[in-house]
Amino acid sequence: MRFLPDRFTLTLIATVLLATFFPASGVFVAFFNNLTIIAIGLLFFMHGAKLSREAIFAGSNNWRLHLWVMFSTFILFPTLGLLFQWWHPVDVSPQIYSGFVYLCILPATVQSAIAFTSLAGGNVAAAVCSASASSLLGIFVSPLLVGLLMHVQGSTGDSLQQIWHIVLQLLVPFVAGHLLRPLIGGFVERHRKMIGKTDQTSILLVVYSAFSEAVTQGIWHQVGLGSLLFIVVFSLVLLTFILVINTYMARWMGFSKPDEITIVFCGSKKSLANGIPMANILFPVSAIGMMVLPLMIFHQVQLMTCAVLAKRYKDKQAAKAAEPQSRVQAKAN
Repeated sequence: MRFLPDRFTLTLIATVLLATFFPASGVFVAFFNNLTIIAIGLLFFMHGAKLSREAIFAGSNNWRLHLWVMFSTFILFPTLGLLFQWWHPVDVSPQIYSGFVYLCILPATVQSAIAFTSLAGGNVAAAVCSASASSLLGIFVSPLLVGLLMHVQGSTGDSLQQIWHIVLQLLVPFVAGHLLRPLIGGFVERHRKMIGKTDQTSILLVVYSAFSEAVTQGIWHQVGLGSLLFIVVFSLVLLTFILVINTYMARWMGFSKPDEITIVFCGSKKSLANGIPMANILFPVSAIGMMVLPLMIFHQVQLMTCAVLAKRYKDKQAAKAAEPQSRVQAKAN
């Protein structure tokens, strides 16, 4: 059970601090922008290469589960985000509320959703299929929802043009990596740890570029300790709402316990790996830092909360499995 930030989160914080005190300027702005585009392409190429077709097919027949996960990800989450933006309970920068709406629009994360599902004893095959489908669907759905719900004019124009840029920068490398999986799949499986570091480096590059620009635009004059505390508290509230709704709906719809676990973890996640590169395309450079700040904090909140929740599921499953054995021993005595 983990209550402290993981190493990647600490590195993210260090990257934001680096951008705060040493933001990219002059010729380095263009250099980091070009490097970021290359890194994002590599990130999604590796995501495609890691995706196993066999695992997707194994879990693809559970259509009711997948429909609910998509509903939770792309309808329930955005509805809660919009309601909260409309309610506006705390006087913080409107861009923070917009950042939460953007967070709610994003697809589910893949790796951590599958990992927590596996740890808790859920339906791993269905989790692989559902999380992967969410990630791919988000490439098209998230930009449309941004255009429909946020009314933010990005650096690349209207929603269709934004989708085209996202297809070129994210989907094309992903498909290329997946098509080359028969040739490079063995290498990818043997070096998953190293490739994971490559993924994280790509995200860190985007964060550094985004916050360098945000710092020059005065982000820390708009976001103080009170605003950061608000983001943490609302992240907890939002995640709690989603977890409770998904849990009770899974039980009301008659899903098995393994499927319930899959719905809880796949329907409650938001992807940092998809969200930060997308923000780089969807929003003006000056707005990216503020837009991804709630996402970065929610990312750690969801990891810490779901780590505790997964252990609770695991302990309950173990206790339930031990009950028949205890009864046998009691009768024998």
